[in-house]
Amino acid sequence: MKDRSNILVVDDDNAHRIMLQTLIGGWGYEVAQADDGAAAIEHVKEQSYDLVLMDVRMVRVSGLEALVQIKSYNPAIPVIIMTAYSSVDTAVKALKQGAHDYLTKPLDFDKLRITIERAMEHTRLKAENRQLKESLGKHFDRQNIIGQSPVMINLLETVAQVAPSEATVLIAGESGTGKELIAGAVHFNSFRKDGPFVKLNCAAITETLLESELFGHEKGAFTGADRRKEGRFYQAHSGSLFLDEVSEMSSIMQVKLLRVLQEREFSRVGGEKTIQVDVRVIAATNKNLSDLITKGQFREDLFYRLNVVDMQIPPLRKRQEDIPLLAQHFLEMFAAKNHKKIKGFTPQALDLLIRHDWPGNVRELMNAVERAVVLSRSDYLSENDFPMLAGTALVDGRSLGSAIIDIKGDKSLEEVQKATILETLEAVGGNKSKAARRLGITRKTLHKKLKAYGVMK
Repeated sequence: MKDRSNILVVDDDNAHRIMLQTLIGGWGYEVAQADDGAAAIEHVKEQSYDLVLMDVRMVRVSGLEALVQIKSYNPAIPVIIMTAYSSVDTAVKALKQGAHDYLTKPLDFDKLRITIERAMEHTRLKAENRQLKESLGKHFDRQNIIGQSPVMINLLETVAQVAPSEATVLIAGESGTGKELIAGAVHFNSFRKDGPFVKLNCAAITETLLESELFGHEKGAFTGADRRKEGRFYQAHSGSLFLDEVSEMSSIMQVKLLRVLQEREFSRVGGEKTIQVDVRVIAATNKNLSDLITKGQFREDLFYRLNVVDMQIPPLRKRQEDIPLLAQHFLEMFAAKNHKKIKGFTPQALDLLIRHDWPGNVRELMNAVERAVVLSRSDYLSENDFPMLAGTALVDGRSLGSAIIDIKGDKSLEEVQKATILETLEAVGGNKSKAARRLGITRKTLHKKLKAYGVMK
């Protein structure tokens, strides 16, 4: 097993190629050289490479021609294109033909290093995703859950372990994180998968109607009850019942739900007959139930009944690695729905999506991509298709815009910038490369700023 990643540098400028080999080798990579696209193709066929860094304009076989050959031979190799011509047409053509990213000459070495690191990380995550599928088994149903970040891998492994049991599950997470999808994965990977999966949003129904929705009612039980109605518990017999926003239940309904969980039986509203049910309850909330218990707004005994197994869904800002996958999924979905031939994102657009903090989580990302697809007239979505996100950058879990709003209005722009940079640097433990990536600037720019602030010499 090799210790260091192997990179192939392709450039017909001998001095530039040797300089890149020395530079990249100094970053800890094994570096090989090729002086033409044809030679690059032969290198890839003869040896395994983790990444190819290739110039566009070469005498015999151009970088774009070699790119097509390399990707046809091994589609998994990330190829970064270098070009002295920063035209969007060249960049888009490279992306269409399978390039991972592109850089313009003269190269910004900090950006080059970041781009290589990101490409390597992307490849690593794809490999982990394959391993995840193997560890979860061939029969694990993801239920359209998209994610290969470490936190999502851990969550899916928990789902795979818990699903076959009969344990009650409590799913916690911010609005828009996909709690219903996780609940579905629990059900459809359980022994109840052939039974019904019934869903109810407790926040969407008034207290007077919630009891009827859960347990059903007899004819004449109340005004308007002109016939018997079967409730969600009855409908979910031999299957699973998903109770979303369970924290919105009144104290009276909490008592009634607790009784059903304990006794596995209930009566319809207005009825006397006891009905026994075999139902697995999966509950979800976007609130901290422990805080509600302290405030007397949620029953502690019900909490322990629901919280046999708890699952925490991370917000999207804590799983940035998944944003490109989710964005591409939504793009393909809405492009097909709206009969458009949009193939992907420009690097700038994808960078913008990654840096946004997404307070509305996956649901907000989905809406943003849908809007962009509907209004775009290009083959690739650019940053101009996301005007509502312009100027945002992620700073320790918040957008740069949010950080600026938090600072009092008597601060100058330079003071705001300084506070943001120093706060970010502290948040990443002084790691300048990581701070630069979060701020969306190069390490060189960051160093200049820190010198100006007197933080470093």
